[in-house]
Parts: sequence; C-alpha cells; structure tokens
Amino acid sequence: MRKLYIIVALSAASLAFSQKALEKVEPAFWWKGMNNPELQILVYGKDIVKNEIELSDGIQVKKIQKVENPNYVFITINTSEINVPKFRIHVKNGKKNIDSYTYELKQREPNSINRNSFTSADVMYLIMPDRFANGNPSNDNTKDTAEKSDRKNHGGRHGGDIEGIIKNLDYLKELGVTTIWNTPLLEDNEPSYSYHGYAQSDYYKIDPRYGTNEDYRRMADELHKRDMKLIMDYVTNHWGSQSWIIKDLPAKDWIHYWKEGEKGFKRSNYRMTTQFDTNAAKIDTENCMDGWFDTTMPDMNQSNPLVVNYMVQNAIWWIEYAGLDGLRVDTYSYNDKKGIAEWTKRITDEYPNLNIVGEVWMHDQAQISYWQKDSKISAIENYNSYLPSVMDFTLHDAIGQVFREDSGWDSGMQRVYDNFANDFLYPDVDNLLVFAENHDTQRFNQSYPKIEDYKLAMSLILTVRGIPQLYYGSEIGMSGDKGKGDGDIRRDFPGGWKEDSNNAFTQSGRTDSQNQYFDFTKKLLNWRKSKEVIHTGKTLHYVPENNVYVYFRYNDKERVMVVINNNTNAQTLNLKRFSEGLENFTRGKDIISGKEFSLQNSLNVPAKTSLIIEL
Repeated sequence: MRKLYIIVALSAASLAFSQKALEKVEPAFWWKGMNNPELQILVYGKDIVKNEIELSDGIQVKKIQKVENPNYVFITINTSEINVPKFRIHVKNGKKNIDSYTYELKQREPNSINRNSFTSADVMYLIMPDRFANGNPSNDNTKDTAEKSDRKNHGGRHGGDIEGIIKNLDYLKELGVTTIWNTPLLEDNEPSYSYHGYAQSDYYKIDPRYGTNEDYRRMADELHKRDMKLIMDYVTNHWGSQSWIIKDLPAKDWIHYWKEGEKGFKRSNYRMTTQFDTNAAKIDTENCMDGWFDTTMPDMNQSNPLVVNYMVQNAIWWIEYAGLDGLRVDTYSYNDKKGIAEWTKRITDEYPNLNIVGEVWMHDQAQISYWQKDSKISAIENYNSYLPSVMDFTLHDAIGQVFREDSGWDSGMQRVYDNFANDFLYPDVDNLLVFAENHDTQRFNQSYPKIEDYKLAMSLILTVRGIPQLYYGSEIGMSGDKGKGDGDIRRDFPGGWKEDSNNAFTQSGRTDSQNQYFDFTKKLLNWRKSKEVIHTGKTLHYVPENNVYVYFRYNDKERVMVVINNNTNAQTLNLKRFSEGLENFTRGKDIISGKEFSLQNSLNVPAKTSLIIEL
C-alpha cells in the first residue's frame, strides 16, 4: 500500500512518472471560466516529439507546436469547450499508450476576476524571507537543494521561511502594515548566494527551504483573515542558471545567447535609457535589453511568443492558486519592452483591478514616467507599457541626501520639493510606490543613525501621494552598510531565531530604543489607515525656507498640514504665508504628539521635528 500511495502522489504532482515518456506537465492544472479560455500546456519528456499526443473524452487539441528540442511539445486547448472537470493527456506510440497524465480544470473562487489589489490606502512592508524569521528549522536544508544554511555567512542561507512570516503576522498587523511584499519565494537552486531568490530554478515551485506551495497559499489565507494583502515578487527579465528549462532549452532563442560570450553570457550595460533614447546606437540598446543581468541569470527572450506565454500563464496560475493581491516586477525596464507590455496587458485583462508595480530604477522623473500605463511621454512613440504602478526612485534619491544637508537653491528640503514639482509627468501620481530604502539600497538607519531623521523621513513617506513601502526592521531601528555587501543590509530580524537574545517582535523583548522606533511607526501607520485625504487627496506645497518644507493634503472633507523642519534649529513660521492651505482653519492637532495648536499668527517648530496637523 505504501508503494502504491507514493506512485499515485507523484503522478498527481506531475513531478515524475514510472515511465519516462512524460516527465513534466506545466501548468499542472488550470481553471474553468478564465477570461481567456485558451490554454497552452507544456509537455516534456525524452524525445517526446517522436510520439503522438492525444486527449481523452473527445477533447480537441487546437494546436500542437514543436520546437528545436525534441523533448518538448506545446499543446493548445480551448477550456471553454471542455465540459469535464478532468481529462487525460495520453502519450502514444502508434496505438500503444505509453504514458498518461490526468489534467484537472478546477473551479475558480467566486468573483476571482474582480479581486481587490493594493492601492494608496495601503502600507507595504518589504520582507527578505530568509532573514525575517525561522518558523520551521527542519526545512533549513533539504536533499533537493544545493546551498545549506549557515547564519555566519552574510551571503548565505540563514533559514527564514514562510512559517516564520505567518507566526509574526500579528506583529505586522499591530504595526499597521496592510500589505506584504516578499522577495522571491520560488525555488532558487544556485549553489551559493541563493537566498535572495532572483535566480529562480522552478517557476511552479516554492523553494523547499521556505516551505511548500500549500504553505504559500496558507500565508495568503492568513493575511486575508487579517484584512491584509500579499504581493508576489515576479521576475520576468531573467531566470536562474539551474532552471530545469534553462538546462534543456526548448530552443536556443528561449534566451538571449551571445556567440562571443562564454556559455552565451554577456553582461548587460544596464543603460535603460537606450529603451527610448531616439539617438541611441542599436548595439547599446541590444546590450541593455539582451545582456544578462548576471552570470547566473540568463536573459529571457520576450520576443519569443512561447516565452511570453509561459510567463503570462505562470503569473496567472499563482494569482489564482494562492489568491494573490498584486505583483511587483523585478527589473521591469530591462525586458523587451514589447514583450513585457504584452505580459502586463494580458494579466490585467484577466484581472482588471490587479495592481502591478514595476522596478524602474532610474533617476529622472520623465524616464520613470515613461513606463507607467498611459504615459504621455511613451505615447510620443506610440508605446504603452500597461504597467499601473512604478517606483519613485527620484524621491528615494532625494531622501538619501536631504536630511544631512543645509538649505540651498537645490539642496536640503528643496530636493523633495523639486521631486514633487515634476508630478505632472505621471499619469497616476497616487499609484507611485514611495520609499526611503529597499533590499538593494543602503539602509536608511545606517545613513541617518538618529531617530529624529527617521521620524522626518517616515512623516514624509507616509503623508505624501502614492503607496508607502517600508523595509523590514527599519521600524525597530535596524541598520546595515551596503559597503560591506548586500548581506549587511539584509540582516536577520532580531527574535526570528530561537537562539536570539533580543526578540524585537514583542514589546517586552525590544530595547528602549527599538520601542521608540516601533511606537512612532505604529502610531503613524495606524492613523494613516482611515485617512482618505492622505490616500487620494490633492497636494498643495510651498517652496522650502530655512530647510522647512510645508505641504497640505486636502479634499472636500478634510485638510492635513505637514511641516518638516530639517533645520538643526527651531523655526518660527509666519502663518500668513500659508493662508491658501489653511483656508479658514484657525486650530489644529498634531497627530504625533497630540498637542493642539493655534494657527492664526505663527507656529514654532522645534529643530529636526515634523508636525502632522489635522486642521
């Protein structure tokens, strides 16, 4: 009985069969009632092309596509024409059936197509799962994955996992987080430096050191029980060198293969401006778009329709399977721009309310805005990315300098003002991701070790237009020096491992300093939750004077005055200058201190202090 059970379990998982004719079927199952009923199924096995593919129950194959590699066949079916919940895919040699696979068309969750997504009403919390919390030490090492756990190695696996995140969801709920973005959780089987997850080796499998596919879906369910959301970090530009598909490519043009490079490798020049620069040399454009991000990350060829279709279906599969609430797309602007636009449009056609934020790491608002859906700038060349949201890297750049600078024509708080002065370039300013740091940048608390600067930055990030994103651990004062390597800006969250002496997940376990950071962040995040005026209100801002930046968020119902004094001395503001923003309001209450202010004549603001005043 035990042997029989194991054989059945493997067949159901589509991992392997006792007969070797059929080794992989992807996606392993699908759903009825999708907006696009056409489904392309990858069927893989040794020399499978020499055999015939036949479906049971009289189901018609709409198209069979063969490629260079005889181990692959792509079959296309119309799911709207199939009236049975399960059917068989037969591999036949003449009349002899040599292997079969039971394919299931599941029922979708009610109203799946209209699922809600993250918006400017949310606060996003970025987690590096390997470094957050180890909830299940038994999966730190597995027989099927190469790299083993070693907390002493800054660039190695430390053992954090999905169970560790689930166990600490109440901590995040208390903090005021509404949405979680994890760096990739899919299998990354590189022999070293695999913890970041961006060199994925199996796009349909959670890395076993994090847990299982079922664990991932359970995490989404636990978040939804708490009225929280889950975003998947999706990588379209490159796959990992250990991917089973990369190791046995369907065709050479599945990736960008450089003849002059070793094993097809040529590093990208990273010059993303060549995607739209009308003066760019073709070779420079090609080197950016087709060059590899790194030696272990083969660059995918999105001009190949099979590649795009695989990625579209895979993303939809995860959204449907796990109940995802959105996607974050890594290195968005390195992709073939036509291919990535098709990928984005097809997913948002399937889920009209789904938000997708793309990493467009550029340093000019016009260049970033090119990539947002319905951009007036990209429309010049008749291009639309269909990408709903982009990341406000220019605001991040300003924050990296502003709190250590004196007032000047283009320094100090003027940098922040100038950033928002370019908002006219974006088609949807409320759908920009705003942040002080992330998993690739210097830790904010390393650049600014004083809590006063942290409070100024969070007051800004959490009251301006857009979707605020926090980086794990900053809310307890965690720091890290990128100059010492990425591992240092991705330190373990204290208390995430049983042997940790400091447990920052609990008030009693936090130090006094950690509690000061946490309490401030908690107050601001939870206040923000119900503030529509912050989520979607308009902005009125004033040119900074003496390193003091004043702006108002307002709608027809409410006004909030934000004052950020970045000066090392107290400043007294003449409130007559702000009469347009104050309208007829004469009093207000600071939501941070609880102090009430008269707003008729002047306002004294202590050094390095922010005020968020409800009028």
